[in-house]
Amino acid sequence: MDKNLIIDVGVHTGQDTEFYLKKGFRVVGIEAHPDIYESTKKRLNSYIENGQLTLLNIAVSPKDEPITFYANLNRSFWGTTSADWARQGESIFGTHSIEMTVEGRRFENILEEFGIPYYLKVDIEGADILCVQALRQFDTKPQFLSIESTKASWQSLMDEFDLLRELGYHKFKVINQEKVPQQACPLLAKEGNYIPHQFEFGASGLFGEETPGIWFSESEAIKVYKRIFLNYRIFGVKGVFYRFWLGKMLLEMLNIKEPWYDTHVSL
Repeated sequence: MDKNLIIDVGVHTGQDTEFYLKKGFRVVGIEAHPDIYESTKKRLNSYIENGQLTLLNIAVSPKDEPITFYANLNRSFWGTTSADWARQGESIFGTHSIEMTVEGRRFENILEEFGIPYYLKVDIEGADILCVQALRQFDTKPQFLSIESTKASWQSLMDEFDLLRELGYHKFKVINQEKVPQQACPLLAKEGNYIPHQFEFGASGLFGEETPGIWFSESEAIKVYKRIFLNYRIFGVKGVFYRFWLGKMLLEMLNIKEPWYDTHVSL
């Protein structure tokens, strides 16, 4: 494991990548959308030139071959290689996507080329699990890992926990991503250098020992998710209220939105 390396899978506009770079880490970033990749590359070019950042215009894929990427025209951070994910965005939220062909690479090969990072951040809509499964092939694991927790089903979430346990992770945090803009970097930095930083909406936020809250055991984290999934069933976009136009209108009037959570884990 390279203690100075972070791999950021799902760079998007580079909010998190830039944060890691400013804290002094070397970063390998992955962004599938060609246009977003080019704009982010241009903005962070000084880090690329000095060798601190390697930016790859690829999509994580089950095979090393071209793959269809669904670029969301309304919410660019919802770009995905999952046709089901793209259809869900269209049917539930009324967004629209266009298809484009991008280079696909197995995450195992990326890890072989660049090494096992200290922290692995994964946020690629509907395909996070591919990166986690790739870690099975390596004796060493990242000290810290974060993924966007699945909402597909309770069983899918339990499958994620089973895989994380198999990989040796035993400390967990459940981070409400809507609250990331409220996070503040601790003055006594626990990860890299201290920098004053204001996170924007959509950023993954603090990582490692700087994440807010205490570390939970697996069973404690599952209890937290039980409450979250109950909330989904009542107030979520597939929940009871959302099924009826009056309930949906009430949720919109009260500005009650379905939150999303990242699962952070540590060895």
